[in-house]
Amino acid sequence: MTDAKKEELHPPATDGPQAGSAELVSDAPVDPDQVNAVLDAASALLAVVAQSVAEVEDVVTSPQLRVLVLIAARGPQNLGAVAADLGVHPSNATRLCDRLVAGGLIERREDPQDRRFLKLLLSEQGRRLVDQVMSHRREAIAAVIERLPAATRSSLASAMGAFARAANEPGSDDGRFALRAGD
Repeated sequence: MTDAKKEELHPPATDGPQAGSAELVSDAPVDPDQVNAVLDAASALLAVVAQSVAEVEDVVTSPQLRVLVLIAARGPQNLGAVAADLGVHPSNATRLCDRLVAGGLIERREDPQDRRFLKLLLSEQGRRLVDQVMSHRREAIAAVIERLPAATRSSLASAMGAFARAANEPGSDDGRFALRAGD
């Protein structure tokens, strides 16, 4: 294989473009094989997520878990932000959060900046539940990554970080998801 072909298949590692830079947008058409490879990887990741959700489905529903992870990743939220993130009417978000408060997983507190608003934050029990779910996900993903050649691991992490930044995923601005065990 020629050096040019090797570089095409395995370009030199770079820090890559930052979110918001013009380099994120390419004029090159998207290769259907690239889309299929990402879809295959997404299926594998969804299986990991589904298993982690199944571990706590006796405690919370999937939408409730989404709220908990949202608050864990972004910090205290108000009901409007939760409704917007979930794409639901504020009354639906209110009912969802009422159940989480009743279950002891989140707390409502006055917003010191504007006392007309309430902030939703994780309780200690809510934090433990999110930590349990994220720990399961990390272990399952680490088990898959361990089966990859060492050289591929770095490329994968770089590509997945770039993908997360392009999707404006929370915590992707520094290439790492904001939730860490024990945070």
